[in-house]
Amino acid sequence: MQATGRCGWCGNDPLYVAYHDTEWGVPEHDSRALWEKLILDGFQAGLSWITILRKRDAFRAAFDGFDPHSIANWGDADVARLLSDPGIVRHRGKIEATISNARAWIEMEDRGGFDTFVWKHVDGAPLVNHWATLADVPAFTPLSERLSKDLKAAGFRFCGPTIVYAWLQATGVINDHLVTCFRHQQVHALRR
Repeated sequence: MQATGRCGWCGNDPLYVAYHDTEWGVPEHDSRALWEKLILDGFQAGLSWITILRKRDAFRAAFDGFDPHSIANWGDADVARLLSDPGIVRHRGKIEATISNARAWIEMEDRGGFDTFVWKHVDGAPLVNHWATLADVPAFTPLSERLSKDLKAAGFRFCGPTIVYAWLQATGVINDHLVTCFRHQQVHALRR
């Protein structure tokens, strides 16, 4: 039987629906793109994802296309500039964490790749869950707790287990589309 529904979390906002239908859960293997999504999930903490999604283009402009090599060199003047930018979430701790996370990303990338680091936690293949309802989906798992701990040990910030779980879902490391969602099988077919 072909699933024809959609995960209920995206509602009917066209931007949210498009994100769900084309991006969310698609396995991401590009190191820089994985890092960008981790940073955005960190900024989302305490807010709704649609807030970040609506500001994503402004974030990309403000953060130099999420180029870690550029951001790693930023200092106090850049933090002040970002704190005055109404297009993004203006949170000093999250902005400063982005700068230090860029430095941590570069070190990890130089040691074998951020993508390799992430995907080794699932032996290189997406985990596929079979949730029937949104109530079944956990906020975090032992995997997200372990990966959060590993990221923090590597110098990352704003990457607690709940943030990490949302990030793993968004980047397709975990396929958490509901089994009633038409994207569940489509995303499953995209695995390497």
